[in-house]
Amino acid sequence: MYIINFVMANSTNKISIKLSSVIDDLKHPIENESYKSQCKEILDLEGVLVLKDFLHSSAIDSILNEAKDQEHLAYYCTNNHNVYLEPSDDSLSLNHARNRTVVSSKGCITDNLVPIHSSLRILYDSEEFKGFLCSVLDEKALYKYDDNLSSINIHYANEGQELGWHFDNSSFAITLLIQKPNEGGSFEYIRDFRDSDNNVMNYEGVSDLLDDKFSPNILSMDSGSLVLFRGRNAVHRVTPTKGNRVRILSVLAYNSEPGIQLSESARMTFYGKLN
Repeated sequence: MYIINFVMANSTNKISIKLSSVIDDLKHPIENESYKSQCKEILDLEGVLVLKDFLHSSAIDSILNEAKDQEHLAYYCTNNHNVYLEPSDDSLSLNHARNRTVVSSKGCITDNLVPIHSSLRILYDSEEFKGFLCSVLDEKALYKYDDNLSSINIHYANEGQELGWHFDNSSFAITLLIQKPNEGGSFEYIRDFRDSDNNVMNYEGVSDLLDDKFSPNILSMDSGSLVLFRGRNAVHRVTPTKGNRVRILSVLAYNSEPGIQLSESARMTFYGKLN
């Protein structure tokens, strides 16, 4: 696993003044072709890319203050789910990997609660940032969700809260760590643990994983780190937070096609509301 902390002293590529107040473009010159190629190469090779100190400390501080001010508005839920994030299969035993459940619990602030002038929204809406993501993720274009809840989310994990083992349904995830907890809250993963394109689900491996027979990789990241992760075939989890410092993370969610909404059932499950 590689962590990029890239410095280009004489870059001729400059992002907008507005975005440069958020991104540290000396360490992360997102319009520089060499930098974009380096990021893409690492993501393609490793399946994960950590961009350390991606935001200025002042931007992280402002986002953290906003998140703390709004924590009382977060919707908290606890979900029991299987690793595949699919309905249980009654034709299989309860102890089958397809039916064994894990627990995920968190609080969530939805997009419509993120302040309009937030550094987080400046980053998310920026055409330069989306262009950078398209280059690294090999996407033609990226679009926000066509509902007012799902594009930017802020997740809170208090002591004991966690995300259980799972595979993502989407091909990529983009997250920004806002506040690291005192202990716990570690992102653990194992690459290439299934092959969803060829319907190879690796049930035996998942059973062994749930029986703690694997030693997963642990992703090292600090507050201010932007993480790009391909989790469709990489099984992953976030371990329980320990201590009284809340783990705060923002998920920046995009789609490859316009006009897509998160389903009503998913919105009710994760947000407790439809609008």
